[in-house]
Amino acid sequence: MARQRPGGGSRGVRVSEQVHHELAELVRGELKDPRVGMVTITGVDLTPDYAYATVYFSVLPDDDTAVAETLAGLRRAAGFLRSQLGRRVRIHTTPELRFVHDRSTERGIAMSKLIDEANRLHADEPSAQDDARLSDGDGGARASHRNPPDGD
Repeated sequence: MARQRPGGGSRGVRVSEQVHHELAELVRGELKDPRVGMVTITGVDLTPDYAYATVYFSVLPDDDTAVAETLAGLRRAAGFLRSQLGRRVRIHTTPELRFVHDRSTERGIAMSKLIDEANRLHADEPSAQDDARLSDGDGGARASHRNPPDGD
């Protein structure tokens, strides 16, 4: 049975993080393909035998044309990236790279817009408390009279 380090970091997780880091550096500094512009490597999932790595990326602008061009550029550079990765990360098998567009940013923006819309609608509607204060006539400003506790 494999021993895990304290803190839960297994070898697979560490290797995946190292592959992620090295690929991000390679894409940023070594890739010369003009189709690959503002790319961020957002994650890497490795198979247990390290044969395949699913590499998630996001791109700016996040439109269909830019994503398609970037994906084509990354797929074209996969062999180069794999060979460079093999020199930088010492594992028994250098994984075959499969690139997937990460849509989490797109979903996050959509969720943020929905939350903003809900907050705007909520702010436009008077609440039941506001209605009660308005019907009191004093704007809800009632003094609370409590007897102070005995000091003895």
